[in-house]
Amino acid sequence: MSVIRIMIVEDERPARDLLRTYLEEFSELEIVGEYDNGFDGLKAINELLPDAIFLDVQMPKLTGFEMLEVMEHHPEVIFTTAYDQFAIRAFERNAVDYLLKPFSRDRFRGAISKLKSRLESQPDEGVEESSIEKIRQHLVQSDEKLHRVVIKKSGKIHVISTRDINYLEAQDDYVMIYTNEGRFLKQQTMKYFEEHLDTQQFVRVHRSYIANITCIERIEPYEKSNFILILKDGNKVPVSRSGMQVLRENLDF
Repeated sequence: MSVIRIMIVEDERPARDLLRTYLEEFSELEIVGEYDNGFDGLKAINELLPDAIFLDVQMPKLTGFEMLEVMEHHPEVIFTTAYDQFAIRAFERNAVDYLLKPFSRDRFRGAISKLKSRLESQPDEGVEESSIEKIRQHLVQSDEKLHRVVIKKSGKIHVISTRDINYLEAQDDYVMIYTNEGRFLKQQTMKYFEEHLDTQQFVRVHRSYIANITCIERIEPYEKSNFILILKDGNKVPVSRSGMQVLRENLDF
């Protein structure tokens, strides 16, 4: 087997040191980069194109799962985590393996063995979905609520708290997210956001719109039995009959 190019993205220094020490045992593995945050790691992955990454799940600025969501290059992934629930989820989501901190040298060797087997058995590029694409699909299918949304715009990564979203608008295969800081286009469906945003805060008021009810200034009649939302930022959002019923239930009026 040719040299396997490895990258480490881990915010804890002791964990990075341990990974580097364990990797020294394998002459066929070459560390091409080591980063302590998701933003730098993401940039380096897309530039250096490693074969595999050791990726921490929980990092403060950009989590491991959020990195995968906007990653252009698709290396194999071995997750590292101190949290059992994340480890199980990561393993089930088509990663090569996960390492639950603190992990032993033998456990690490097992992960490397799985990595080699995965790389050796890979079909030609483009024949099969990458493991990262499968992980992304599982993220969409999970029932976990969103607390923030990661978007790549003009080469920059934006992490938007759901609290800062005023409303969302369907745009074909994309969703436009409106905030006080601007608008951001996300390749996702309205159904996904309807299912993953907090239903106590966000309401599907129209086939093409989801509104943050904390941003509503007032509701006005609009053409027959329809209504329109006037938001605190001055924007207007149409409301369907069914959407109005849901608003009445949420706002208790």
